[in-house]
Amino acid sequence: MGVTLEVRNGKNAKANAADLEGGGGKQTHRTSNLETATHLFKGSVGAGLFAMGDAFKNGGLVGATVLLPILAVICVHCERLLIAGSIMVVEKTPGVDFFDYPDTVEKVFEYGPPPVRKLSKLMRTIVETFLCVTQFGFCSIYFVFITENLHQVLHQNGIEISQTTTMALTLLPAMLPSLLTNLKYISPVSMLANLSLLFGLLATLVIALQGPMPAISERHYITNGTQMALFFGTALFAFEGIALILPLRNKMRNPENFTSTFGVLNVTVGMITLLFIFTGFIGYMRWGEDVDGSITLNLNAEEVMSQVVKIVAAMGVFFGYPIQFFILIKIIWKPMKESCGVAQSYPITVQVVLRFIMVMCTFGVAVIVPKLGLFISLIGALCSTSLALLIPVIIDFVLRAGVPKALTTWVYLKNMAIVLIALLGIATGTYQSIVEIIQEFYD
Repeated sequence: MGVTLEVRNGKNAKANAADLEGGGGKQTHRTSNLETATHLFKGSVGAGLFAMGDAFKNGGLVGATVLLPILAVICVHCERLLIAGSIMVVEKTPGVDFFDYPDTVEKVFEYGPPPVRKLSKLMRTIVETFLCVTQFGFCSIYFVFITENLHQVLHQNGIEISQTTTMALTLLPAMLPSLLTNLKYISPVSMLANLSLLFGLLATLVIALQGPMPAISERHYITNGTQMALFFGTALFAFEGIALILPLRNKMRNPENFTSTFGVLNVTVGMITLLFIFTGFIGYMRWGEDVDGSITLNLNAEEVMSQVVKIVAAMGVFFGYPIQFFILIKIIWKPMKESCGVAQSYPITVQVVLRFIMVMCTFGVAVIVPKLGLFISLIGALCSTSLALLIPVIIDFVLRAGVPKALTTWVYLKNMAIVLIALLGIATGTYQSIVEIIQEFYD
């Protein structure tokens, strides 16, 4: 990009990575490259990883293997555009050393050409809405993931209850930690969640690799446009972690190492992409068209080891729910507190009530849309694509509009190609996901 400015030192922070933990203030700990890579990896690997088998079913062995790295490169490029935009507006704003995603979008439009300045508040609202919907979707998907795995185990052990009842049993355990308003009481479960997910994935892959694989000729190499639309949504859901990029970079001891050629961003996303490809390839090769929205659901529930894997993986997602929910509330709470007098007078009470209502809402959506793979594809196509691809390119266009000769022919064609990919993915992925979800109600 034409503007590659670096953040100046010595300024007071208006908002920094500590906001991820619910408050501002000065940063007391700067992370190393390895710590930042670990945080980025943990923030990008979750339910989407277990859905890679379904992604390969929709994309085909060759199609998904080729397209996943291409999507990864596009996502990283757009994350770099966001970082460059944030650095530029930080430089133009006295007394500030960090802006998060919504702040960056708002300031880019404020400092942009006169015709777009009046859109700054609207664009911020759009970004916050998409972030909120994406996070809400994560939480609802977590309910579905936990329920589907737990229901199989209960059914195998002679406990005959409906899937909705099984989901209801998970409501209270998910509700209690989600009512806590301080992240320091929630964060200890994060490591347990990561260890559980890692064990669940490794054990699932070990089980999947046992015995001879079906012939590769029995699997689709390339699929049709309808299935590709679903693949696109699932892949973007899995890759979408753009809201983490700015806080993680800002918290580093050496922020320039985040976007260097062999820096944190490139290396970590490269590793994640390889993990996605390996998991998806093995999952689809083993189970073919029967692969589920989570490959753990394909494990033989009659085997004790498989039951353990399902329970541990469900626990990993369950322990991650309060963290994801905390981020959702953080997005909602700030504008609500600023605009609601009752929230200012009774902040704790109002926030607890808000948390209760939002947990029930995520639970309700999970009950209504119980098909995990389609749910993931819908959220990925609609919101993740907008956040990861479309809005960063819009930021780049606005920034370059104020710099003479910055919008070269190459940059224009490259950005327009990304916009077309994003719009096509949003339109086809969202439409096809909704069609498939509606069909599930009639089957």
